[in-house]
Parts: sequence; C-alpha cells; structure tokens
Amino acid sequence: MLASLVLASCAILPRNAVPPGLSSEAVIPGLPDVRAAAGRPSVAMANDLARSFAQESREDFPIAPDGYVHYAHLALSGGGQNGAFGAGFLNGWTQTGQRPVFKIVTGVSTGALIAPFAFLGPKYDDALREFYTTTSSRNIFRMLSIIPQLLGGESFADTGPLIALIAQNVTPDLLREVAEAHDRGRRLYMGTVDLDSQRFIVWNMGLIAASGRPEALELFRKVMLASSSVPVAFPPVYFDVEVAGASYEEMHVDGSVGTRVFYSEGVFSFSALCAAHGRAPGREEIFIIHNGQLVPVSEATPRSLRGIALRVFDSTGKAGVVGDLFRIYATSLRERAGFNWVTIPEDVSLKSNEVFDPEKMGELYEVGIRTAVAGPVWTTVPPGFRGLPEP
Repeated sequence: MLASLVLASCAILPRNAVPPGLSSEAVIPGLPDVRAAAGRPSVAMANDLARSFAQESREDFPIAPDGYVHYAHLALSGGGQNGAFGAGFLNGWTQTGQRPVFKIVTGVSTGALIAPFAFLGPKYDDALREFYTTTSSRNIFRMLSIIPQLLGGESFADTGPLIALIAQNVTPDLLREVAEAHDRGRRLYMGTVDLDSQRFIVWNMGLIAASGRPEALELFRKVMLASSSVPVAFPPVYFDVEVAGASYEEMHVDGSVGTRVFYSEGVFSFSALCAAHGRAPGREEIFIIHNGQLVPVSEATPRSLRGIALRVFDSTGKAGVVGDLFRIYATSLRERAGFNWVTIPEDVSLKSNEVFDPEKMGELYEVGIRTAVAGPVWTTVPPGFRGLPEP
C-alpha cells in the first residue's frame, strides 16, 4: 500500500471534485432526497420514514393482540465471500417458518449485494443461493498490470465482471418490486463512503426505485457497486452531483471503510417517528447478520509485506465490527428496541484458495442454513459486554 501511494503520487488522474466547503450541499440531480450523511438527523430521511407508517400494509404489519405493531429490522454486514453465510442463514430462516417481514433492511459491502434479495423476501432465496454458491473471482474482477496501475491508475483490478453481475441480477422487474415494497411502507438502505468528505452516506434505495425516473435503475446498480468496491483493490465509483446548479462528481468506495454494519447511523429515530405517525405503539427488534468471525485467531504472521498487511486488515476489521455492534446496541437502548446478532461459528474455517471461492462459499452457505434451522441462539449484547450497572 505504501509503495502504491508513493508511486501513484507521480500521476494524478483529473477529476471535477466538489469544492470542500460545498460537500454538504451536493445532491443527486433530480433526486435530492435519496441520501443523507451519517451522524446527523436528516429531515428528508425522517419525512420519508414518517410516510412509511401511513403506507404500511396491515398484512405485513398487523396490530398484535398485545396492542403493538411488531417491527423487525435487518442489518447485513460486509465480509466478501463470507456473505454466503448470510445468504444461507436467510434461506434457513425461511425454512423455519419464523422469518419475519422486515420493516427496514440495511446492507453494506457484500451485505449490500444481499440486501435487495433479503428485502424482497423468500421468493428470492434461490437467487441468493445461486449468487453465493456459483460466483468465483473471475465473476467479480479482473486483475490489471500492476506497474502501469502504480504509476497512473486508481486500482489493481477492473470490476467490469461485477458490474455485469449486478446488472444481471438487478433487473427492471426487481427494481419495480423494490418500489412496490417501498410504497407498502418498507425501507431499504445501503451505505457507501464519500472519500472527498470522508462521510458515510446512507442511500434510500426504495425511494430511488419508486422515483419513476429513467436513471433510477442505473443509480440503484451504481450504489450497490460503490458499496462493494474495496478501495485500492477496486476502482472507486463516481456520482454526478449538483451544487447551486453547478455540476461536479463525488468519489465513493466500499461502505465498510466507514462502518462494517449499520442500522440508522443517526439519520432518523424510528421510535420517535413511530410514536408520532404510527397506527399503534411499535416494538422493534434489530437483527444483525455478521458475515465473519470476531474471535481472535492466534497464528504466526508471515514476515512479509503481504502477510503483515493481511493480519492488520483482519485485526482492524474485527475491531471495527465490535465498535459497530456497540454503536447499534446503544441505538437499541435509546430506541427501546431488541438487539440480536449472529456470526459465523468459531469452529468454521474461513480460509480458501481464492478471493471468491465457490467451494468455500458453498460450505459457508450450508453453515448458514444449519445455523438458522438449528434455532440460532441470538446474542443480545455486544462482544465482551457484561450488562449495565445497577442504578
């Protein structure tokens, strides 16, 4: 990484970036309300979620005998090929007959690739299975010549295959179904990172789908691509934006750069909006599927640049997920929501022969199914947390 930064500094590709002082004012032309920066309340996001309560299908979200509407939310983490676990878990959850209709589904990185299928429900279980058991590295990227990229490129690989794979799966029919679900009061969000502003961006994917604009399908696919574009390895994704009538472009990368898994990221308060606009009091359950493992694995680190880098990335990734779980847990306490998460069992090896190995992904898919069918013991506090002190 250091070598690439030093050498690539010799050649900077031209771009029309948003002036730093105007980043907060940039909007997608014709669709100004489809996204929000994390960490602060968004009027547009809150208003759209408030509308969802009036749009709700009574079949999807009935008033239960206890007088509450019970809402299930799903958050899908990143994890590359480990997303096969999440795909299998969802399919196993369907087999139990206990999989709920999700009010909100969020996804980042590989979780963003799973999210539309999870959002649309069990009818897409077969599509999830095929996506995460037949995909190989050549279906995701093509390696480029290293020296030219070091001297004047922006990534070591070309994601043309991933672009084609997303287009193959995210069809006009799928976009229409996402729009219909949005109009029935459900919400689908994905996350990317705007490198210029260094902010995590929450995208309202259902609102994009329901906009009816001719560019909606391309934008939907582009957000999915950006959310799963690992920086340096994969090229960034550029979004055309406007500020006061002037045109610029933003550079976005994998949402996992900002957070490995997210729920609201502070852009709205579900409980407050439900209390103000809901048909009845609401009770929430947040379910988190972590496509990875958090337990430290002790092994000798190879004395090489690659070996050290991989161990550092693995360690920082685990630490990042722990932080994300604590943040969502804090949100659940504030919102008085249930908090539940599941991860890949510790005794499962994640090592494989390639970045996206169909054989390993098939194994992880089956692990996911077995974990769900066996009746997962959801963990209800963050890792290492021993409860709140007595008042």
